[in-house]
Amino acid sequence: MSADTPLARARTLLFVPGNRPERFDNALASGADAVVLDLEDSVPTAAKHAAREAIAAAWASLRARGVPLVVRINPLDSVLGHEDVHWLARLTPCASVMVPKADTAPNLAALNARFPEASLLPLIESAAGYVNLEQISGVNGVLRLVVGHIDFVADTGLQCSGDERELAPLRFAVAMYTRLRRLAPAVDGVTTAIDDEALIRADTQRALGFGFAAKLCIHPKQVPIVHAALAPSEEALEWARRVMAADAAAAGAAVQLDGRMIDVPIVQRARWTLARASG
Repeated sequence: MSADTPLARARTLLFVPGNRPERFDNALASGADAVVLDLEDSVPTAAKHAAREAIAAAWASLRARGVPLVVRINPLDSVLGHEDVHWLARLTPCASVMVPKADTAPNLAALNARFPEASLLPLIESAAGYVNLEQISGVNGVLRLVVGHIDFVADTGLQCSGDERELAPLRFAVAMYTRLRRLAPAVDGVTTAIDDEALIRADTQRALGFGFAAKLCIHPKQVPIVHAALAPSEEALEWARRVMAADAAAAGAAVQLDGRMIDVPIVQRARWTLARASG
């Protein structure tokens, strides 16, 4: 699956309930890099059918807006999930699919076989998903791995500190399998506090520290905060520009900058910093 698409580069993926079509326009106008039309947690069971119908009715007009769209279905091993998969065939062209409770590879592989053109974003939300990351990340069609830490905590019984240090092994594993499988950068989970800008920024910067490049959002207010937190500082940008200039001037030879050797990993880091600024 190509990592050079708008969805692969998206920094913010904003949820909007599928049964609230009056909110679709606001979500698309929020500045989020991608919008996730939700059929799962934000939609009551009694409203699942209405949510599907609302998304299907608006699909053509939503796509015409040019913002990448993702549909979060219900778990693949549930009745609702089976209904969602059958319904997905109505969407033309096919939707990118966020798969909750992605615990094993075979279900994902079956989804890919049915919709081979669809980008898949599995949510790692359980101990089973964690231990099966090697297989899940290798399924054809998987574009990005997504951390669903709230459900993960509920599944595992972890008691998290404020900084969520207990979840470091999960985020590290997702980062490593993202790299090993050459997937687009991983996506971190939501911050449930809508108005706590400091917390949203800190959560985003923690994700960045694990090599993630995106975050799920639950309210349009969170989008600009996440974008700002992911952007490199002007000091970091100036350093990156100087590194790239020194490397170019050296034409492949060893070079020093500020008394330090500039080698391939340093140049790669500088290139990544500049790429973040253009996000």
